[in-house]
Parts: sequence; C-alpha cells; structure tokens
Amino acid sequence: MRVLVTGGCGYVGAHTVRELSAAGHEVAICDNLSTGHRPFGEGYRLIEADIANQDVLAKALDGVDAVLHFAASAYVGESVVNPRKYIHNNVESALKLLDAVLASPARLFVFSSTCAVYGVPRTLPIAETAPRDPVNPYGATKLFFEHALAAYSVAHGLRSVSLRYFNAAGAHPDGSMGELHTPETHLIPLALQAALGVAPPLTIFGNNLNTPDGTCIRDYIHVSDLGRAHVLALEYLAQGGRTTCLNLGTGEGTSVAQIVLAAERISGRKVPYSYADPRPGDPPALYADSALAQSVLGWRPQFDISAILSTAWNWELRLQAMNHRL
Repeated sequence: MRVLVTGGCGYVGAHTVRELSAAGHEVAICDNLSTGHRPFGEGYRLIEADIANQDVLAKALDGVDAVLHFAASAYVGESVVNPRKYIHNNVESALKLLDAVLASPARLFVFSSTCAVYGVPRTLPIAETAPRDPVNPYGATKLFFEHALAAYSVAHGLRSVSLRYFNAAGAHPDGSMGELHTPETHLIPLALQAALGVAPPLTIFGNNLNTPDGTCIRDYIHVSDLGRAHVLALEYLAQGGRTTCLNLGTGEGTSVAQIVLAAERISGRKVPYSYADPRPGDPPALYADSALAQSVLGWRPQFDISAILSTAWNWELRLQAMNHRL
C-alpha cells in the first residue's frame, strides 16, 4: 500500500517507517522537523511541512491508501504548563489532517495514542475497558482525537486503529536510530547518559512508594515492537477490520531501581542517582493488558527489557562517537 506517515522523522514514527518499508509498503513522510530528525527520513520521500497545511496535505495525500499519524507534541509536563500548544498541535492541527484525509481517497488511519488516556489506574493490568480519565492535557488531547476518529468512522467511513502505547524504549537493533529528544525526559536514556557522564546524575522520583522496591513501575516496550504493531494494524484495516483501540505493552512492569541495575550491568558502569519526592499525579505502577492486541493483530512483543537496554546502550555509544551531530 501507499502510506503517508506524519511525524515519520520522530522516534516511534521513524522506526515504524522502517517496519513499513520492510513489509513492502511504499512510504512517504510528512514532518515539519520541529522535533523530528532529517537523517531518520533518509531514503524516503520527505515532505517538510506542518499537518495543518491543507494545500501541502492535499498533494501529499494524492494516491495514498492509508495514513499513519504520529505528529504531535508529547511532553506530559509541558502540556500542563502550556496546554494551548497541545490543544493547537494535537487537536486543531490534527483535525485539519482529518479533513484533508476525508477529501482524499484514503479511508484507513492508524493513530499513535497513549496510555495517558487512562490517567491513574484503578486496577492493574490496564485493559482497554478501563475508565479513560486523563490527568494532564497531553492525555486529554489524545483522548479527544480518539473520540474524533470514532465519530468519523460512523459518519464518514474512515476506519482506524488507535494504538495506546505504554513506555516506548530502546533503539533500532542496527544502531542507526534511537531516542534523540530535546530535552530528554525518558528514564532509560537518562540513566545511560548518567552512566557515561554526559548527563547529570539520574533523579529517581520516589523511593517509598507502594511497590516492591519503593520505586515507580512502568511497562517498557521496544520501539521496534511498536513499529511492527503499526504495520499489523494497517494490514488489519486493509483486510476489513473495524475501528478499534488497542493497548501496546509487554504486560510486565519494571521498576526504576531494576532499570538502574540493568543499565549498570549492560554498560559496565555505575549509574549515579539521587532521590526526589514523587511527582504529583504520578501513579506508583502502570502496566498493560495487551491481550486484545494479541488477539486482533496477532502481535506479541519480541524484545525483553535486557534487549531494550542493550539496543539503547549501543545507540548512546554511537551518539557519543558522533559527538551528537545528528
């Protein structure tokens, strides 16, 4: 199929582009490069534009069969202090993208959503039937767009899959791309950079939580596993699948303390760290029930936490060798 990937030069988007290409799909990328990286799009048709640009989108969607939508603002903390940015980018601009899609022949749509739509869970693991009660503007904007897709499915026949990620992590196994955020907020790269001495000591938020070792537990899913799930979601829709929302996670939680120990084992270095108070609204534990994705898509994660850390470490070493020139 001919596929347009918005935000295809970003972290998860770029890994998904690789998986799409490997599966034989013809891929074009639309990215304004505000947070994406041009080298991640090398070898593909790259349209450098914002998804709110209707004229560019009309041309980009010509002859396209499906859209995979990653372009969004995605920092939880930033969304709290600057909700206007998140409503503009993740709702207003995204709705303009949907309008452009409806004006094109494409009727298949895969959306990069988030477990943040659930907010603080009442039970674990979190299934798709759990209440959706986001506690920050980022999660709220993602949930709004899920609602929009459901409405457009009924009214306009735009079939979609919304994929609710848990904690994306790791890097491409060939070492060609990985996490490259500014600022970096994710635990694994921060721990590895602290071990390398190129970042401050890691801050661990909370060490007396209601978890086995007192630190936060999260469900870390390899970015290539996420990319593969998007390909399977696209193929599910192409075979007549109905609009749905699916969790993507391993179903297993790993604590911050366990991540630190794994980072030290894989890097052969100590990870300097200090403790701070837990962040307000930060649940002690989050992990997915991904049985529905396994049933609907035939998808299962292939990378365990050791493989996630190993690929991330190789990427960090490559970045240091390149002196962060990407």
